[in-house]
Amino acid sequence: MKNSFLIIAFCLIGFGASAQLTPNAIGLRLSGEDGLGPEISYQRAVGDNNRFEFDLGFRDSRYYDAFKFTVLYHWVYNISGGLSWFAGFGAGIGYADYDRGAPYFANDPYDDGRVFGSLDGDFGLEYSFLEFDVPIQLALDLNPELEFMEYEYENGVGLDLDIALAIRYQF
Repeated sequence: MKNSFLIIAFCLIGFGASAQLTPNAIGLRLSGEDGLGPEISYQRAVGDNNRFEFDLGFRDSRYYDAFKFTVLYHWVYNISGGLSWFAGFGAGIGYADYDRGAPYFANDPYDDGRVFGSLDGDFGLEYSFLEFDVPIQLALDLNPELEFMEYEYENGVGLDLDIALAIRYQF
């Protein structure tokens, strides 16, 4: 029991080491099919291991056009060198305009667009190449989203799991 406690304490201290964040990073976040698509992503450090992330995504597809603005708050923890893990939460708001010709919206009486909101979680891994004097950051993250959209979902609520790869310039 005593050894287990020491191992857990060591792991928490090791993973709790703060990452030195650059003040700003800007780039692209490329998400999968459940996400909105490519997003312009900006990060702003608000402490040694905390930051805000602002993402603006657009989608122009055959069946619908949409955009979404998301704000996330992250805790960032260094693993080793430029490798870090992060976790956080946030919220988003967007607008989607569906085409009546879409197979799954053929009987939709609402031809106008819809505003939607989301509560988001976010966690993942990132690597900063600053130790090699290259101001690039690569990140892989999972963003579970609880979306609220009238008429889209039977009870107005849906769950999406958005996986994304991001590349950002750090400054």
